[in-house]
Amino acid sequence: MKKFFSVLTIAAVALLAACSSATTGSDEFPKKDIELVAPATPGGGWDGTARAIQKILKDEKIVDQNINVVNKPGGSGEVGWQYLSKQDAHSLAINSSLVLTNNLLGQSELTFEDFTPLAILTTEWISIAVPNDSKFQNATEIMEQLKEDPTSLKIAVAPGLGNNDHLSFVQAAKTYGVDVTKLNFMIYESGGDVVTALLGGHVDVATMAVSESKEQHVAGKFRIVSVSSDERIEGLEEVATWQEQGVDMVFPHWRGIMGPPDMTEEEIAYWDKVIGEMVETEAWKTLLKNNEWSSYYLDSEKTVEFLKEQNANYDELLSESGLTD
Repeated sequence: MKKFFSVLTIAAVALLAACSSATTGSDEFPKKDIELVAPATPGGGWDGTARAIQKILKDEKIVDQNINVVNKPGGSGEVGWQYLSKQDAHSLAINSSLVLTNNLLGQSELTFEDFTPLAILTTEWISIAVPNDSKFQNATEIMEQLKEDPTSLKIAVAPGLGNNDHLSFVQAAKTYGVDVTKLNFMIYESGGDVVTALLGGHVDVATMAVSESKEQHVAGKFRIVSVSSDERIEGLEEVATWQEQGVDMVFPHWRGIMGPPDMTEEEIAYWDKVIGEMVETEAWKTLLKNNEWSSYYLDSEKTVEFLKEQNANYDELLSESGLTD
């Protein structure tokens, strides 16, 4: 009898251990250090976003594990995202619209569906600017001329066609009834070069992020005549949105975060909780203000729907602008 109870006790202990392991398995994530992939060199927007997340999650004690930022530059994000596609759920990467347009332009086989979308975090808004001596007082006047002759204005953009600065202008022109296949874009290497071209009078119009144009506008070096936000921007209260000028569009220049493919529901839920908590901190709100970014937080479920909508919109804009078939 004594031997029987001993065997029974051992079996019970083993069963409890098994049950405990099964019920706490999800709670054990993450099990090792977290890796945040910035698919670019240090110093840019992707890198800045990754390092801000790293600092806030640790300073606010939202995540216990070590968080390391790893830079994987190259191919407009392609190198970093290819790397992420082979990692486990302890690696995440910053993304933007390039994760969509790289594929739509035939420059990558990866789509957003090859990853696990976790959140949209921030947006910058895009401005339209003209030289101080320009005859255009608002964006509607620019669109009226382009509607009559789409080739008549030199429009500066960087660093290439197919990015948000370019496509936001295409969407505004398309909405206004301009033949967008004939627009005359002048392509520069950087936003700084676009500013220089506008200040030098080498172009008639420029499209660029508000963070690149606001300082010059405030200093009176050139004039911003429209922004792509849904309401006027703090510090640029005198500048009307596209919608206020009769062009019904809002165009965000968003950044988000995604994980590798096939993350579990428990892993996704973990990051929903962590990121949702992070975007409510004062540190995150201060970061947005200091960088001229706006909050654009969407959780993982809403992010999936957002990316589907964005992908369809970019597909249409790229086709109508003549960049794809």
